[in-house]
Amino acid sequence: MNTIILPGLGAPLAAPAILKRVRFQDAVTFDRATIDSAGAFVIGELERLDQTLHEPLVSFSWSRDIDLRSDVSIADEVSSFTNSTFAAIGGLTPTGKAWIGKDASAIASLALDIGKTANPLNLWAMQIGWTIPELESAQKVGRPVDTQKYSGMVLKHNMDIDEQVYIGDSELGFTGLVNSTGLITPSNVAADGAGGGGSSTLWANKTPTQILRDVNDMLSAAWQASGFAVVPTKLLLPPLKFAYINGQLVSSAADKSILTYLKENSLTMAQTGRPLDIQPVKWLTGRGAGPSDRMVAYSQAEHFVRFPMVPLQRTPLEYRDLRQLVTYFGRLGVVEFVYPETVAYRDGI
Repeated sequence: MNTIILPGLGAPLAAPAILKRVRFQDAVTFDRATIDSAGAFVIGELERLDQTLHEPLVSFSWSRDIDLRSDVSIADEVSSFTNSTFAAIGGLTPTGKAWIGKDASAIASLALDIGKTANPLNLWAMQIGWTIPELESAQKVGRPVDTQKYSGMVLKHNMDIDEQVYIGDSELGFTGLVNSTGLITPSNVAADGAGGGGSSTLWANKTPTQILRDVNDMLSAAWQASGFAVVPTKLLLPPLKFAYINGQLVSSAADKSILTYLKENSLTMAQTGRPLDIQPVKWLTGRGAGPSDRMVAYSQAEHFVRFPMVPLQRTPLEYRDLRQLVTYFGRLGVVEFVYPETVAYRDGI
């Protein structure tokens, strides 16, 4: 038992001191978790406490790189879409045009096949709560625990969406935008850089022209796979590769970075008249075979690739003994590749 021994005050000098014992457990205290959650700390006279609330340092970019499917609701358990395939034969020859004569009695018809792709819409929920004494203590010191817990819940929601959009969920067996295996076949970039023992696939060992060729080869592959209908307009890179091409000049006599060089000289620019949109994504580091770094090319549009999601909803505030509870819930789906042929991967950069 810890004690403080205090000498008595006002006693004659010759008289023996009166000793007073004070026990710590007699004071009203809270455990450390309660104090930390309420934000009530002991502050010294010479301590300057920064009143700014510093949240965890994290980043997410899912809302920048994919469009949401806008027709799903909390009542839906599955999101699905269809792809139609047409088949038609010619007139005089099966592979020719549909010519007929004015006295024709047999006219070619069109065949239609509709295939459906379905994925689950999984429920996501999180409950936040606080006790009335905890809330009162937090309000007294000016650090609202309810607002902080709500911010933490929103952060967790965005982090889960970020992972679901880019790489899916391994426990549920779903992939995402940058690691699809059944729909998109990854390829390696050409090994023509100046490596130590020969050619190299790494961009650090390649010239700006060779890097541009790697990017255009991937764009061309997706363009060809789509029957030359769609050229990808967006390129995702690992952050360090993005930083490298942004910091390297095309040549010592130029004032243009490799990043700008790629935007202005890509197949996308030549075909659409718009610069290639290049963005960094942390989920691409080590995502390729090897593991090596991967880059992804696609067109960001809801009718090409999209993510079904139901925004968060909440239950009414519930009072349970000293606690106040509220539950937030929504649904997260699986990235839908409506036209997977418009997406391409390249590893080894």
